[in-house]
Amino acid sequence: MSIFKKLAEKPWIQDPSDVAELRSASFATSNQKVALVTFLAIVAVLFFLFFAAYHMRIELTTDWVAIPEPPLMWFNTVVLIVASVAFEIARKAVGKSQAGLTKTAFNIAGGLTIVFLVLQFVVWNQMLALGYYAYENPANAFFYLLTAVHGLHLLGGLVAWARASWRFAYDSDQGRIARSVDLCALYWHFLLLIWVGLFAMFLNT
Repeated sequence: MSIFKKLAEKPWIQDPSDVAELRSASFATSNQKVALVTFLAIVAVLFFLFFAAYHMRIELTTDWVAIPEPPLMWFNTVVLIVASVAFEIARKAVGKSQAGLTKTAFNIAGGLTIVFLVLQFVVWNQMLALGYYAYENPANAFFYLLTAVHGLHLLGGLVAWARASWRFAYDSDQGRIARSVDLCALYWHFLLLIWVGLFAMFLNT
């Protein structure tokens, strides 16, 4: 080796290929998951602002009249919890290559989510039948707004769930299937936490 080449070496600068391998090894996750986590962070901020506005409205007004919590909302909460558990079962099953259990748990989770949304519509009808209209009381308006926004996020999740269900039948790439199940499970766990927070807030006010 030439002495000039030896002097020109810069051992303190790492080879770019080594850096690429290091980054790939330390950040082993998909772009879709990064995008989902970013989206969930934005949604979390949105609901935090709703929570803040809710409590500020209570403190700064004299016309706030608390609304009753229909018993059906307790049942709905259980339904959403079971749906989240089913997604977790599907996520673990797909990691063990248990295709039958994965598909069954995944379909049950989606079906329970649809049941939850239908029952939420029933709760709305019950509230309206009792005369709790949105324009009559800020508590009523917040109830319909917050449950509607949460329901819309679940509807959006069902679109992803339907696409993942399609993969079970027509996509042979197990990696893509596992990624879809994992993303759906993460999304539903997050929305379950949001719902528990909403329900606790309604109960306490």
